[in-house]
Amino acid sequence: QVQLVESGGGLVQAGGSLRLSCAASGRTYAMGWFSQAPGKEREFVAAIGWGAITAYADSVKGRFTISRDNAKNTVDLQMNSLKPEDTAVYYCAARKEFTVAVALRRASAYDDWGQGTQVTVSS
Repeated sequence: QVQLVESGGGLVQAGGSLRLSCAASGRTYAMGWFSQAPGKEREFVAAIGWGAITAYADSVKGRFTISRDNAKNTVDLQMNSLKPEDTAVYYCAARKEFTVAVALRRASAYDDWGQGTQVTVSS
């Protein structure tokens, strides 16, 4: 089991930026970020594979950027032009084995999850 620790959440005004980070205790094939707002299901935000192949939800394309450092087993999510509807708990997820990129949009593709970090965007 890979332990995941997120950091970087907080309160920001609309239009502002936040950077989330996630540190994994071991090597992973892919890492992703999901968000969950109160009363809603967990939703895909972004994912990145070992070869830096990325995927984004349509709602964040052009605003969020996912990146990883394979040597450090970390993944970051740079969030710009934040909107109130981005308010949610953001979870880091990790998958150990290869899968096709399209599968990384599904929460069921991941083996391990972090505890989540709150992102609140005020209007």
